[in-house]
Amino acid sequence: MRILVADHPLVAHKLTVLRDETTDSPTFRRLADELVTLLAYEATRDVRVEEVTVRTPVSPACGAHLANPKPLVVPILRAGLGMLDGMMRLLPTAEVGFLGMVRNEETLEASTYAERLPDDLSGRQCYVLDPMLATGGTLAAAIRFLVDRGADHITAICLLTAPEGVRRVERDLVGLDVPVTVVTAAMDERLNELGYIVPGLGDAGDRLYGIAG
Repeated sequence: MRILVADHPLVAHKLTVLRDETTDSPTFRRLADELVTLLAYEATRDVRVEEVTVRTPVSPACGAHLANPKPLVVPILRAGLGMLDGMMRLLPTAEVGFLGMVRNEETLEASTYAERLPDDLSGRQCYVLDPMLATGGTLAAAIRFLVDRGADHITAICLLTAPEGVRRVERDLVGLDVPVTVVTAAMDERLNELGYIVPGLGDAGDRLYGIAG
């Protein structure tokens, strides 16, 4: 598994405001949206394209179009929905699927409660949206779910990651013969006893929507 921490001053600036506990939900949503678009730029470097020729007003020109089948963007409900617009701004022709996963706060294990995805993902590149890679159980389960349906290339976009979560995903995906990349704005220090990222930014879902989940 490859980890890519985006190193850009605008990423650092937006993430700093997101961390601030005084940032209200509307501002948090706007900045998260902008940050995801910046991360998506890095995350799509390996998106599959095919060569095409178009005619400009002057002459033919060689270029590239997204290859078929189109990429599939998969936000993990509910907090991943707050990242969807930012991702689709960069990939407007991609398809969107939804995966509902919930973490048991006692066992920290993830389970699937809803999904809206094609039954066959053979040959598909999937971009998973999950704000926080904390314990790693949710992301690992989501990747396994997509690969079991045939996806052959997975990129996860996370606002923040924790070392424990990265190690968990790597451990859970041992033997998985599919390339996996995690693109993130920062690798934070650790998890606390409740499984939250430290220093983190709190509960991403609550801060996006202003209600307890």
